[in-house]
Amino acid sequence: MKKIAILGSTGSIGTQTLEVVREHADELSVVALSAGHNKDRLMAQIQEFHPALVSLADEKLALELEKELAGTGITVMAGMEGLIAVAGAQDADVVVTAVVGMVGILPTMEAIRKGKDIALANKETMVTAGHLIIPMAKKYGVSILPVDSEHSAIFQCLRNARSQEVDKILLTASGGPLRGKTLEELEKVTLEDALHHPNWNMGKKITIDSSTMVNKGLEVMEAHWLFDVDYENIEVVVQPQSVIHSMVQFEDGAILAQLGAPDMKMPIEYALFYPQRRHLSGERLDFSTLKSITFEKPDQNVFRGLKLAFDAGRTGGTMPTVFNAANEKAVALFLNRQIGYLDIVRLIEKCMDAHSVQAEPSLEEILATEQWVYSEMENML
Repeated sequence: MKKIAILGSTGSIGTQTLEVVREHADELSVVALSAGHNKDRLMAQIQEFHPALVSLADEKLALELEKELAGTGITVMAGMEGLIAVAGAQDADVVVTAVVGMVGILPTMEAIRKGKDIALANKETMVTAGHLIIPMAKKYGVSILPVDSEHSAIFQCLRNARSQEVDKILLTASGGPLRGKTLEELEKVTLEDALHHPNWNMGKKITIDSSTMVNKGLEVMEAHWLFDVDYENIEVVVQPQSVIHSMVQFEDGAILAQLGAPDMKMPIEYALFYPQRRHLSGERLDFSTLKSITFEKPDQNVFRGLKLAFDAGRTGGTMPTVFNAANEKAVALFLNRQIGYLDIVRLIEKCMDAHSVQAEPSLEEILATEQWVYSEMENML
């Protein structure tokens, strides 16, 4: 029986992780869960999966939950302290990091220190602190198992390969709901337009990131750290059908690709059972009805978020943190209808232009940079 803890259990990845647990109840059990503000959904999860430890971001809601769970023996915690406790849960073998944003850095580090393998769905941790996380995982002998469909695909293609054999990573993108739009058309994009993804069922923030291609930019930076590949050897290819999840080109010109239906439960299950595979119910690709698999080059002049991500990654230091934090804040503003769609990338670029880069930042400097971005953006609005 493999025991898991989930950071962000009520979000899209968290709930799909629990679907995988439900399908493999004889092999997986849940020992700890953390959520943001959805107390009712967390309570339903507690009643079904019986974790020993749970946490909510909101302290008031956590106190309410603690009263409701009185006499059950379940420990209830709150805030960052609770996240860190869930990440370091004593009995957990694997920690699924499914929270959104840089809030995942400290809990991920705690899980690594406690020797837990990481099923990584929190790309912001790797983007902003990859230079700290990768050496730390090696020091503690911890595996980082990617949950993003693209990175899982690359991970699978690289199985049994030697790093010196890799020529290029081909990171695929669906193009999102606004693929093919001009800048003039993007000026008129509404929140509803940006949230209407044609292929994937994801949370609101990541769906907006997909529409701007900022998400793909974050994945480029994540791939750089996960697979130790230079930015010059990472190429983004738009694959609108979301059938090919990513590819690896080797030095002899051979290319391996991982294909499958657009279902996040596949990479989640692969991470939880690695290096083995298990049966998973759900859709299968039917090549007799698949009419075509097409490819496009992303337009980085229109979707400038992708170009800015490459710029931030190559610059390094604190610049990826600026890119990520500015995007987090800007997307939150857009979701609250306080700024226009193209203002997201404009604000990212303004913050990057205003920033003085610190090389090889410590954790404290990374978190200070995040706060600098938020303050800088307040002055820009």
